[in-house]
Amino acid sequence: MNLEPYTFVFTGKNITFAQNNGEALWWGIAADKIEQKDMLLEKIEQLLREVSELTAANAEEIEALRLKYLSKKGEITALMADFRDVAADQKKAVGMKLNELKQTATRKINELKEQCETAETATDDIDLTRTAYPTPLGTRHPLNIVRNRIVDIFSRMGFTLADGPEVEDDLHVFTKMNFAPDHPARDMQDTFFVDNHSADVTKNIILRSHTSSVQARVMETTQPPIRIICPGRVYRNEAITARAHCFFHQIEGLYIDRNVSFADLKQVMLMFAQEMFGAETKIRLRPSYFPFTEPSAEMDISCHICGGKGCGFCKHTGWVEILGCGMVDPNVLEACGIDSKVYSGYAFGLGVERITNLKYQVSDLRMFSENDVRFLDEFVSAG
Repeated sequence: MNLEPYTFVFTGKNITFAQNNGEALWWGIAADKIEQKDMLLEKIEQLLREVSELTAANAEEIEALRLKYLSKKGEITALMADFRDVAADQKKAVGMKLNELKQTATRKINELKEQCETAETATDDIDLTRTAYPTPLGTRHPLNIVRNRIVDIFSRMGFTLADGPEVEDDLHVFTKMNFAPDHPARDMQDTFFVDNHSADVTKNIILRSHTSSVQARVMETTQPPIRIICPGRVYRNEAITARAHCFFHQIEGLYIDRNVSFADLKQVMLMFAQEMFGAETKIRLRPSYFPFTEPSAEMDISCHICGGKGCGFCKHTGWVEILGCGMVDPNVLEACGIDSKVYSGYAFGLGVERITNLKYQVSDLRMFSENDVRFLDEFVSAG
């Protein structure tokens, strides 16, 4: 077409039309711009519909979608290139649609990634050997229930907790507790040796056979008054039966001050028994022997099953033994650096398993360490 006779009118950067004697003749270039803008918007709308319905079965498919839409050679990037040819007065509308498309695609692909990661994690964590859901809530172990009860009773009487190592030396387990190196009383608490020094028994490293070692360590570093209880696990070389085990749990108590008497010990033991087993409980003290106390006694309580009348549980005696106690031997005080002419005190020790046996009438001590869920379920309400 020959345009030489015509005058061209420009609007901005675009040719609006050509005219001859005031008569509009050609809209070619402007019309092309309008048509291009409409095609671009239509393409954006089509991609928006596609993106909103995207799905993927795995990470590989998600990555393919990302490359298709968001990579440097992707469809949205191609639309950005076409956006440069849109008329200036139309760029705002088209640009907003392009941004919406890009944000929608990015959000949708991120959602697919999160869903895929969650599904993979859930699949990886499946353990077919586990107990089926829902997993029932457990309860405290019966030994812990009783231990906490005992600690609470003595805490209200002013005793504080003390702790020490389970792997100990002979010096604190036996020697400072008035056990002579060749005394037969050591056979009563035969323990497990970790390191045996035949030349000097005080340097033997052993598993403690009682928590009296904690008392020795406290007396070494603390001056009276001392009022402590020492809960913990102890070990003895014994055959495992319904009534004995090679390890068990013990709580020992110690009170040292001026003018402490056996009457103080008896009253504390009576209060403990009544708090633990009931207000009607009576106690009986029988003479006994312990290397670290003098005088010493075994303490019985009136059978809480028959009320002291006699039954199979108490062997028809009306009494059940629960602990040993006595006045601290002066040799123990002196060995730990406490003046026995100024201070006196009492000590006691009880097995948590034995108290638990009495309180809940458990016939076999081994059940406490076998982790049989059927047995432990019986203590749900007690916890």
